[in-house]
Amino acid sequence: MKILAFVAGAMVLASGASAAGIDSRAYSCAALHSLVATNGFVFIGQPFGDFIVANISYCADSGSMLLQRRSVATVDQPECLVNYCMDRPIDGRVD
Repeated sequence: MKILAFVAGAMVLASGASAAGIDSRAYSCAALHSLVATNGFVFIGQPFGDFIVANISYCADSGSMLLQRRSVATVDQPECLVNYCMDRPIDGRVD
């Protein structure tokens, strides 16, 4: 989660609008994927409230993190699958 805090701070300094994040519902699923591929990560303020990433390298301490596929609503799809960083469970199970 350290890198996410760093990324959030960088976004605040970079632009007031981007600090608030984007609304995934304003993008098509393909456009959202393109935005993530171009930037490596995107903060979705509405309705998700977290970062989505291009790959595991954008997660803090990649060795203790997992990529989880989650869905966010986009203008063309109610469930657009995106990558989300999550902590690896202590017991190794991913439910």
